[in-house]
Amino acid sequence: MNKILSWKDVLSQEKKKYFINIMKFLKQERLKKIIYPDQKDVFNAFFLTNFNDIKVVILGQDPYYSKNQAHGLSFSVPKYFTIPPSLKNIYKELNSDFKKKHIFNHGCLKNWANQGVFLLNTILTVESGKPKSHSDIGWNIFTDKVISVINLYRDSVIFLLWGNNAQTKCSLINNNNHYILKTSHPSPLSAYRGFFGCKHFSLTNNILLENKKKPINWFLI
Repeated sequence: MNKILSWKDVLSQEKKKYFINIMKFLKQERLKKIIYPDQKDVFNAFFLTNFNDIKVVILGQDPYYSKNQAHGLSFSVPKYFTIPPSLKNIYKELNSDFKKKHIFNHGCLKNWANQGVFLLNTILTVESGKPKSHSDIGWNIFTDKVISVINLYRDSVIFLLWGNNAQTKCSLINNNNHYILKTSHPSPLSAYRGFFGCKHFSLTNNILLENKKKPINWFLI
């Protein structure tokens, strides 16, 4: 099923009461608190990966909650910021998977997004210093709809579900039409439970080639 659908179509369908309430809440919160990411970056994942270009979905949780880290892409940080521990482990597994010793100089994953890797957090905002502080303001309703729309209107998308939080979304994905690769979260607390050695990056590229799609250059950072 390859019906042409843009993110504009998806987002315009979600101008419902719950979504309007999220926007009102954020507007009020930003007047008195520090909220990440910046307002202009909240929907970066949608701006950088066109709906019809999605090949891979990497689901994160909520954004980084320290200054200047979050910029709207799961696991990614701006170029000038220190690479976070989870992303360091992602890079470590990437090198191991492809038997390389590539040196990653920064943690900005925009070039993945530009290749069709949709870097979606399930919660799109967070209060400074307070992880999961916006987990109950309605974002899950929105991102569940986003995943459901990808499931419905795209074919052969590879979902990389790392950790229990991401894996709760399995019920939204039809594995007859898509591919689901699951393992532990890449954080230092859980990477040794399965993330290291999962080979998800080479597996993803093999699946893309089987479906006559261009593989991802994971080292283009």
